[in-house]
Amino acid sequence: MLAAARPAGAAGDKRNGFYVLESFNMRQGSQMVRMHDHFNKVALPALKRVDYTGPIIYLEALVSPHMPQLVSIHGFKSLDDLWRVHSRINGDPELVKAFEQWEAGDDPAFDQQNAVLLQSTDYSPEVAASAGPPKAPRIFELRVYHSPTWHQLKALHERFAGPEIQIFHRVGIHPILYTSTLIGPNMPNLTYLIPFDSLAEREKAWNVFAADAEWVKVRKESIEKHGQISSIIQIALYKATPYSPVQ
Repeated sequence: MLAAARPAGAAGDKRNGFYVLESFNMRQGSQMVRMHDHFNKVALPALKRVDYTGPIIYLEALVSPHMPQLVSIHGFKSLDDLWRVHSRINGDPELVKAFEQWEAGDDPAFDQQNAVLLQSTDYSPEVAASAGPPKAPRIFELRVYHSPTWHQLKALHERFAGPEIQIFHRVGIHPILYTSTLIGPNMPNLTYLIPFDSLAEREKAWNVFAADAEWVKVRKESIEKHGQISSIIQIALYKATPYSPVQ
């Protein structure tokens, strides 16, 4: 549909305007080890060989609808940039050979792969590789807010870009990426990613946010004007893998 061509709040000329989020669902056993080896020893070197310079996040699920699960997030300047990298990576001889060896045998490396194409909003910060490892591994929370209509998604973006982000930052919630789904499930939606120093810090921040007087007022006004603009909320928790450029 035409409304999906450019979601409300979509970025204009941001450096990384598009993101591909891929999830890999597995069974208990050797699959997780094989996936980690592939990302760390095959995928990352291949991306360097094809001159990919965008942000990369590799996450392992702590709480997710499917366990175990690994997630990869790659950022691109444009759709042309995405297809350029895609074409080069699939034509890389070393990767092709490694991939054939990786898939050899009776046991597949994963059970299911899902991909979502995201477009960053104009109020989203840029995702950048970590300057160094954090003092302790951080928790990453992935939130997907489904809106009943595109009009209500636009209102949701406006609320986030206005007062909600300011309240977030005041109570200790600092998302590193805000997006809308261009191709994927549960559209239309707002999808965003938040790092926390610990599960305790996450719980504390959300409790303070829920009780914040300004937030209570903003939410009430939003519902009165636009109805329930986020009808379904999906939440998953992850930790960064040791080799993830973003920690």
